[in-house]
Amino acid sequence: MAGHDKTDEGILEEAMDWFLRLREPHRTAADERDFGLWFNRSPANRDAWTKACKTWELMGETTPIHEDLWRPAGQAKMLAARHRRRVWGVGTALAACLVLALAGPSLFIRYQADFRTATAELRKIMLEDGSAVELGAESAIDADFANGARHVTLLSGEAFFDVKHDPARPFTVTAAGVKVTVLGTAFDVHIKPENTTVELVRGVVGLTVDGAARTFELSPGDSVTVSRTDGQVSRARLAPEDMAGWRSGRLFVNDVTVASVVEELQRYHSAWISIPSSDLANRRVTGLYDLSDPDRALEALIQPYGGRVHHVSPYLRVLALF
Repeated sequence: MAGHDKTDEGILEEAMDWFLRLREPHRTAADERDFGLWFNRSPANRDAWTKACKTWELMGETTPIHEDLWRPAGQAKMLAARHRRRVWGVGTALAACLVLALAGPSLFIRYQADFRTATAELRKIMLEDGSAVELGAESAIDADFANGARHVTLLSGEAFFDVKHDPARPFTVTAAGVKVTVLGTAFDVHIKPENTTVELVRGVVGLTVDGAARTFELSPGDSVTVSRTDGQVSRARLAPEDMAGWRSGRLFVNDVTVASVVEELQRYHSAWISIPSSDLANRRVTGLYDLSDPDRALEALIQPYGGRVHHVSPYLRVLALF
């Protein structure tokens, strides 16, 4: 039997599978009843469920302030009740956990966004000034053209902007503390958990960072990454044709961690992708991956290290070194 501090991997995978199945909009009362039976089958199952919820929290879908809703102490009280009330308590805790998981940042974005995309969805939008925006998967923007302004906020994900030239009205894009100002140009902006990246394909743009007085001027081929923790700016050079490869179904990476590539592939995969091994997650890779077939991309990503992709269910992929 699994101990308090360590849950058997197979049981943890079951818990993750339940979590994702119950987030599906078409789940049934029978699904929730079966979950309750599984949850009460053993202390190991309950411990695994706690860890699954906490894992989802760490992925950014819930916030630490709500952690008490799935602490073991709360579960102990629930288990002390009669069986029928236990199942009701599990359902209540489950509903709370799922609402929090679905709410958090994603719910805020849903109501704020003028345009957004779902998993694996790409979308091209024509703005009212004639500029074009291509949204990557799981991305969202808010557009403000009131009173002659031309301003877009990238709320999440990635977007490629092809801005119509207008000397009288600069076009600005803000993204997680980074501001890009242009007259007419083409560039890509990408928000990641650790940083925000701007890649310039054509024209000239000015880039400023919240709290910094300096403005950076980019020329074609410049790729600028701004850390979201300390505002540190780093530059790189890329061939313009290699920028925003996602528009043609390609993901090109250069000397990055396996975990960071998985974050990108997650936006194109309907299943939850888990990497329990920090050793594998921290390996570094350079390569070109096919976004139209994320399972194949995952295989190509970890096979050089002897890794395997475990298809636990339609809702879960586990990457491991065995």
